[in-house]
Amino acid sequence: MKLFKVALDWTANTNHTGFFVAREKGYYHEIGLEVELLTPDVDEYSLTPAKRVELGEADCALCPFESIVSYRTKKDVFDAVAIAAIFREDLSAIVTLGDSQLKRPSDLDGAIYASYQARYEDEIVRHMIKNDGGNGVFEIVYPKKLGIWETIVTKKYDATWIFMNWEGIQAKNRGVSLNEFRLADYGIPYGYSPVVMTSRKAVAENTIDYSNFLRATKKGYLFAQGNLKEAVDVITPYVSEQDRDIDLLQSQEFTAPYYGTVDNWGVLEKEKVGAYLNWLRRTGLEPQKLGFDSLVFEGLV
Repeated sequence: MKLFKVALDWTANTNHTGFFVAREKGYYHEIGLEVELLTPDVDEYSLTPAKRVELGEADCALCPFESIVSYRTKKDVFDAVAIAAIFREDLSAIVTLGDSQLKRPSDLDGAIYASYQARYEDEIVRHMIKNDGGNGVFEIVYPKKLGIWETIVTKKYDATWIFMNWEGIQAKNRGVSLNEFRLADYGIPYGYSPVVMTSRKAVAENTIDYSNFLRATKKGYLFAQGNLKEAVDVITPYVSEQDRDIDLLQSQEFTAPYYGTVDNWGVLEKEKVGAYLNWLRRTGLEPQKLGFDSLVFEGLV
């Protein structure tokens, strides 16, 4: 049995459902893989899931597509590629509290935005504000990532970026109303998040293992899609204490339609990736000209 390590991210347990289901149902064992799911360790906060792949500590990781772009454009290039997407559409949004006066992106001028310090995040928010008619002038703070959501709920800061299928459900369960600003509504293309990333060299040398891994993972997500309660039972033990008030069934019900189908689970569409890359270049956020084929390894699912 070959050991295969997957570094998960901090986004949401619901985003990871298919991996846990595939492991629990024995789908990985069926293809000869012993899959170890590496959950984020708060004590190793600076070590991102993608970094674990770069360091050889994991075979693949979950990360936003922008991390792939970042790795391919930094000074010391790492041959990161995306090999699958978890969702067909963007489940994230910039949010403010519903009882605030910040009802639309342009209202964020002068507000305090709590950032996860992702490569393009702050400029994406700035462009969203400008696209809504604002000036794009706001204060940016960088709290500890795992505590950012609570700084919004407690009104310490004004806005942040969340997954609507996780913090959005948590807000609903707490009776907290939100104003939601979705990127697509303000002219910003979807950059796929999260994606499964790895090294192009690694996947080229072990194509069969990576393909089998993704096919088993796909089977896990599609099982979860059709068996919501069983999927919830599988992921419940892995939910952190701070997220225990999230109704996991509601979260799964929200999320499951976006996993896709037997025909398109995991597929990164050329048009969507191209639109995102063109937008990054057109806005000056990424001066290098990048193509779909250099950033995506197709045909594994």
